[in-house]
Order: sequence, then C-alpha cells, then structure tokens
Amino acid sequence: MWSYVRAVQSGDMNLIGFVQEAKSIGAFGVELLDFFYKDPVSERDSVKDELAAAGLPCPLFSVANNFAKVSERDRAAQVDKIKFGVDEAAFFGAKTVRVFAGDLSEGLTYGQVFSWVVDGLSEASDYARDRDVRLALENHGQLAGRGSQVCDIVQAVRDKSGHDALGANPDTGNFLLVDQDSEEAVREVAQFAYMCHFKDFGADGSGVFRSLQGNCFKGTVIGEGKVDLEGCVRILTDSGFDGWFSLEYEGHGDPRKEVRISMDNARSIVAKVQESDD
Repeated sequence: MWSYVRAVQSGDMNLIGFVQEAKSIGAFGVELLDFFYKDPVSERDSVKDELAAAGLPCPLFSVANNFAKVSERDRAAQVDKIKFGVDEAAFFGAKTVRVFAGDLSEGLTYGQVFSWVVDGLSEASDYARDRDVRLALENHGQLAGRGSQVCDIVQAVRDKSGHDALGANPDTGNFLLVDQDSEEAVREVAQFAYMCHFKDFGADGSGVFRSLQGNCFKGTVIGEGKVDLEGCVRILTDSGFDGWFSLEYEGHGDPRKEVRISMDNARSIVAKVQESDD
C-alpha cells in the first residue's frame, strides 16, 4: 500500500479504496501496513470483508519499528509494535511481517545498537513463531542497510532464538542508498529471503534520496530505473525463493497511473525469468 502513500495523504484513497485499486490493476495479493490505520478496531473487519469480496489474499503485513532507542522502555515498545503486526497478520491470514532494525541517530554507534536489535528481534521472532508467522528484516537505514548487515542480524537472531522465524526482505532499491549494487546485495541475503520489495530508483541530481556517499536517487516506475530487477529475480529464483514479490513504487508521479505501469512491467520481468528457466 505504500505505493499509494501520496494518494492517501491527499485524501484520494483509503484502505478500502486501496484494495479496490489493487484488484483493478491485476494484483495477486496485497501488503498492508500499520502506517495506514486510523483506528484498527473499527477498520480491520471492513478491510477483511473487502479483500474477500475482491478475492485477494493479504500475505504480507508491515510494521515500522526502530530499536535504536537508549531507553529500555522505548525498545520494549518497539517489540510491541512487531507483536501488533504479528497479530494483524494472523487476523488477515498473512504469514510474513516486514520489520526494521532501525536507524542510527546522533551519539549512537552500530556496535552499541546491534545487541538491542538482536534482543528485540529475538523476542519478537519467538512471538511470531508461536503464531505460525515469519518476520522479514528489510534493508533500511544504516543499521541494516547493506546485505552483510542484514545477514549478520538475521544469523545472530537465529543463533539466539534457536529457530528461523526471522528472515529477510531484500528491498531492491534501498541497497543503492548505502551505495551497494542491488544484485550483489540480493545475492548475499537470498538465502534468508522470505519476501521481496520490488522497487526501482533512478539516478537524479535533484533526487529526493541521497546515499551515504552523496549520490542522489529518485523513485521511478518499476523497470525504468537503475536497478537490474531481472537479475535480482533470477538470483532469488535460483536460490529457491518461494515468497512474494511486493511492488513498491516510490516515485512522485500519479500513483494511480504509474503503479499500474509498474505492475505491468514487474509481471513482465518476473515472467521473463520464469520462461527462461523453463
């Protein structure tokens, strides 16, 4: 649903409208986010009914948590955010919840925060496992921006918890924001991938996203940017990936137009890889 954030913020779309739009562009399912709830208690039943009417599953639910918090109480609140997402996933029949590690702020170092991330995700993954739900850590921010960082966190959480409820959500665009080639990074995390955010960025001197090295990027229609999406799909497919590709458009055009084009392009890219494998 993040693909339509501009439409939601302008008042042009709500949760029900999103489900209807997803149906109209030929989506196979939807990813819901905690961000778009105004009142979960009053909204979730109507959204579930709309999904049933549209014949669309909700295999993915996403939360936005951040364990880079000095206060233990604040970190506990982040675990609660993930637990909320797990409960929502169970309600909608979703089997995977996208999670974050967080991002560094002034005065904190990666070494300080790493243990907080591992502790928090270990507790959350225990909760998820007990409810037959998996967590997927996205490459987002400086704590888990690079493929190696995602792998380090996932492996540390698996070692601590003793199970594999935590995996990865490689976001094909976000790797560029830490100046890592998307194919290289996807190859690193493919072994852990439970889902994939299918995103594209273009290089742009006036871009709204700036990488750690100062390179500027701008969200684009999927298939029209710098990311070798076909290569990323092939790497995941060859690794045995059986999760969902979730289209995420972050451009600044009309999402009702450009998400539709992105969907057509994304399906063509995935189909091309599948056909070549056959």
